[in-house]
Amino acid sequence: MALKEGDKAPAIHLQTDTGEDFHLSSLKGKKVVLYFYPKAATPGCTVEACEFRDSMPKFKRKDVVVLGISPDTPKAQASFKQKQSLPFTLLADPDKTAAQAYGVWKEKNMYGKKVMGVERTTFLISEEGKIEKIFSKVKPQGHAEQVLSVL
Repeated sequence: MALKEGDKAPAIHLQTDTGEDFHLSSLKGKKVVLYFYPKAATPGCTVEACEFRDSMPKFKRKDVVVLGISPDTPKAQASFKQKQSLPFTLLADPDKTAAQAYGVWKEKNMYGKKVMGVERTTFLISEEGKIEKIFSKVKPQGHAEQVLSVL
């Protein structure tokens, strides 16, 4: 069943890029940008992450927490975060539990082959934990500004 705007955001309990336990519920009372991306350190994901990085002062002024999430391990997330100087938390979802809960683990067409992977999607979650906006099939270029324009 696909999530829609107005739904309660599914609970997330994962490890961060530093290996710490993270619960989405710990951010109740804050607006959250939760963006799913296919793989750390790949070209599109790097563009998207760097745009969020460069826009962080604007997100901070709006008191918004930005979280990146992909099926990578905490170690891969840590390396990606360090290499790109990302000032926000990356969540490791190697079992794809969050990707499945949010409906972004989908069949994709890669060079003519059918493969399962993360469909680049961003969720704007309200202070009350409800999904305010869903950005589907995101294009990395210009996405951070697109999210800011909705905030």
